[in-house]
Amino acid sequence: MTKVIIVYATDYGSTKKMAEVIAEGVRLVEGANCVLKPAEETSAEDLISSDAVIFGSPVHMGSLDWRMKKFFDSVCSGLWMKDTLNGKVGAVFVTAGGFGGTGSGAELTMLSMLANIAELGMIMVPLPKNTPGYTNGGLHWGPCARTATGAMEQTGFSGEMTEVARNHGIHVARIALELAGKKLFTG
Repeated sequence: MTKVIIVYATDYGSTKKMAEVIAEGVRLVEGANCVLKPAEETSAEDLISSDAVIFGSPVHMGSLDWRMKKFFDSVCSGLWMKDTLNGKVGAVFVTAGGFGGTGSGAELTMLSMLANIAELGMIMVPLPKNTPGYTNGGLHWGPCARTATGAMEQTGFSGEMTEVARNHGIHVARIALELAGKKLFTG
């Protein structure tokens, strides 16, 4: 069984809800299973025992949530030193409620998490533009859910954003399943 873990931080519950929708997509792929964990409850062993990791963060002041940053700095840094995650699959998603079309800083937040995926030697899985729901719920880096109005009132996210998140889970699980068991980047 191919194991996918979704590591996330959440404030108003939107990022957790999006993680749950992505997990639904993963579980639609025969031979794949998914576990969700808040960043502050995720251990190095959780990552080591997984074939793929999907990282999710709300956007804070145009950047990554502090709990995700702490997770990368404290849990992932030791794995980076030992090249432990080389060849595993990695992907990202964000929720954003700030000003601007998708919430200011959504792309920078994704790029910050993707930089960590690259540092860890993981295989990055982007979001293809032909993914259903992409037009209103995605960037080429991954799903991005707009979760507040321009007046910063929390709204959750729409059906198209749900659709793109579920399909991202399917896409990541299929790639992880294909690569599972293959020894990539061995030292």
